[in-house]
Amino acid sequence: MQKWVYTFGGGKAEGGAGDVDLLGGKGAHLAQMALLGMPVPPGMTIVTDACSYFYSHGRSLPEGLKREVREALSGIERMSGRRFGDAENPLLLSVRSGARSSMPGMLDTVLNLGLNDETVEGLARVSADARFAWDSYRRFIQMYGDVVLGIDHEVFAEILEDEKGRLGVEYDTDMTVENWQRVTGLYKQMIEDELGEPFPQDPEVQLWGAVNAVFASWMNSRAVTYRLLHNIPGNIGTAVNIQTMVFGNLGSSSATGVAFTRNPSTGDKALYGEFLVNAQGEDVVAGIRTPQAITEQGRLDCGSDKPSMEKLMPEVFAEFSAICERLERHYRDVQDVEFTIERGTLWMLQTRSAKRTTKAAMKIAVDMVEEGVITVEEAVSRIDPASLDQLLHPTIDPRVNREVIGTGLPASPGAATGEIVFTADDAVIAEEEGRKVILVRVETSPEDIHGMHAAEAVLTTRGGMTSHAAVVARGMGIPCVVGAGSMRIDLRNGVLLGLGVKLKKGDVITIDGTSGQVLKGAVAMMQPELSGDFARLMEWADKVRRMKIRTNADTPSDARAARAFGAEGIGLCRTEHMFFEGDRIHVMRDMILAESEEGRRAALDKLLPMQRADFTELFKIMHGLPVTIRMLDPPLHEFLPKSAKEIAEVAQAMGMEPRQLAERVSALHEFNPMLGHRGCRLAISYPEIAEMQARAIFEAAIAAARETGAPVEPEIMVPLVGLRSELDYVKACIERVARDVMQEGDLHISYLVGTMIELPRAALRAHVIAEAAEFFSFGTNDLTQTTFGMSRDDASAFLPTYQRKGIIERDPFISLDFDGVGELIRIATERGRQTRPDMKLGICGEHGGDPASIHFCEDIRLDYVSCSPFRVPIARLAAAQAAIRAAARA
Repeated sequence: MQKWVYTFGGGKAEGGAGDVDLLGGKGAHLAQMALLGMPVPPGMTIVTDACSYFYSHGRSLPEGLKREVREALSGIERMSGRRFGDAENPLLLSVRSGARSSMPGMLDTVLNLGLNDETVEGLARVSADARFAWDSYRRFIQMYGDVVLGIDHEVFAEILEDEKGRLGVEYDTDMTVENWQRVTGLYKQMIEDELGEPFPQDPEVQLWGAVNAVFASWMNSRAVTYRLLHNIPGNIGTAVNIQTMVFGNLGSSSATGVAFTRNPSTGDKALYGEFLVNAQGEDVVAGIRTPQAITEQGRLDCGSDKPSMEKLMPEVFAEFSAICERLERHYRDVQDVEFTIERGTLWMLQTRSAKRTTKAAMKIAVDMVEEGVITVEEAVSRIDPASLDQLLHPTIDPRVNREVIGTGLPASPGAATGEIVFTADDAVIAEEEGRKVILVRVETSPEDIHGMHAAEAVLTTRGGMTSHAAVVARGMGIPCVVGAGSMRIDLRNGVLLGLGVKLKKGDVITIDGTSGQVLKGAVAMMQPELSGDFARLMEWADKVRRMKIRTNADTPSDARAARAFGAEGIGLCRTEHMFFEGDRIHVMRDMILAESEEGRRAALDKLLPMQRADFTELFKIMHGLPVTIRMLDPPLHEFLPKSAKEIAEVAQAMGMEPRQLAERVSALHEFNPMLGHRGCRLAISYPEIAEMQARAIFEAAIAAARETGAPVEPEIMVPLVGLRSELDYVKACIERVARDVMQEGDLHISYLVGTMIELPRAALRAHVIAEAAEFFSFGTNDLTQTTFGMSRDDASAFLPTYQRKGIIERDPFISLDFDGVGELIRIATERGRQTRPDMKLGICGEHGGDPASIHFCEDIRLDYVSCSPFRVPIARLAAAQAAIRAAARA
């Protein structure tokens, strides 16, 4: 029979760290800490399967769950010496989510559950602190009202701020017991006015309301957005953790905090974190009060005059430090922990693998190898390849004059410039319009996630290094400055005030997430040097990977950048991109609009030296490395003007009548150009184009070989082949030109002729096409389009809906569709190698830079992947991880 509830506490647990899929991350690690004998408040975990049941059965709970929870609750009552709902000595509970993958702040939590008009009095007597009891009650009503009853938290915040304003107090800690009693009454009255019924007093009703709300939060908009951004499946659900409440708001000997066993921004081996005296956990992450440093060194680093936990609570600090060291040793990774101190007693509330900046992750991985904690392979496997993007962001040129208008905490490194926006929705609109923006907020909340994703950087005036903005920005890899307390946001008037400067929406600022500075205007940036820990880790990655990493490059600047990032050749040079530059477009149009072959050849004669120069430069930059050049692919109409105004301008420049040009443009128009007169079909219709391109390639190869002394081996790729006879025709043309050029240049050049597999027919007939093709390069962009029968330019209108509704897990144009497109690639690979065992096989679509797709390429033993220059490091690391995983399976 299905077991729905697993318990932990008192040194025992019905599970452990290996049960993440069943218990969620939080539940599994709470159980593990209990097994390790650490001070964990006793509790229980409702398994993730219950969440799946909840959604597959009309949001109802499984039979037997309430009975199991009641039995587990009896055990918790015995361990704690308190009873749930008891008016004299009440047991209070926290009800928290716990997904398999960490989703900080995305799902719901309810604290202090079990309080009502009777138990609050009992709590006051037991704790001998009536102010604490009523503070906890108002917190519970506020949180339960928001999470379970659906009343916006801002409504509660307004009531509280009005009361504080009426009383003339600044901080929550200044409020008296009478003040909290009045606030609580105002909260309850507002709820009854809003909902037409009183706030629920029955603790059992409260408990099941909270459990249902946590399950329901799995599908809230912010959680769905977060999962889409982080490729977390939507069908795995969340666990629910029900745990004994411990209180950090029980006076000056109580506190709550968040810490990392190493610095998550720099990777330095030192305990790092923040805490608040006389507070509950949400106070720290919400940034409502400025937290204090845990260590004395941390206090000195941030220039705080408030005492550190190390000085304020030395005995508890020593115990906490020892537990953190033990946790890191046990998990062999940096831990992110949450804790509460209740009247001098330490309680551990959570541990998980810490989110960290990529720079920190690199340093931690390298350091742990040197410390003998992990192996080189483990170090390589621990870095998220996609996160390397963070290291490629620009930093501020140290030589520039900085007009600093504010300073905060450096929450996420890197620098970015953009226009100020004050709302997440404005950030999204700006991104859609192609504008770069900085999201400026007093503090962010999970509802802001879509705007944070759209922004170049985030700035908040409140909050600490473990606030929502800091944690989420670090995970996204965008620069972030938090707690810029010297700055003020006037939302009513849309103004940011800082150091005598008044800025409005649309004004430009620069954020330095490394120093914590906010600068007026745009400043010069520098690209980072990829050395030190990065170079060390990439060196390890290169030693273990099997696949080669090439780049998609059409220009010398792209090629140089790619070589600097470690590219081992060019896997795709799109020759049509060269025709759009400068005066070339005019010559190209002359060729397209020519009425005869002679006219076309005359124009092609002008294009020849331009193409030859381009190829020569690419061959020189890539000397000794392979270069794959794709022959002209797009339909000819793409080079022609479209609007009436453009047609008139081009006609005048070419000495034609606009009407005559318009008729020619109309004649070349295609209803579905993606499937029309393009690729090898152009080379067959107009072989003179293929001849010019082949001559440019071979003449360039000879010139580069003589200049560099390094061998040049062009790989000429014929696009959109579906029939072997198509490739035979174009290949014969290429070979004829090759013989002529080599005879003229008196130098032999080795070369390959292959094709891009981008049509399902080509994949299915790969064994036949391989009789002529010497290599295959999978053009996954078009192969995905032709397999799905949808345009990637138009699919963005409905694919997000598909993802939200669970029709597909991820966009097939971003991450390869393994079951359909992947199956065609697998078929083509197997059949191509049947015919030609030594055939070179690679991938050159956008998927070549996607880590998940690279793992697939390793599984089917492709020889290389090719991607954009700035994704080359990502591909190098992903290919290494794929090789490590394949070796582990072997």
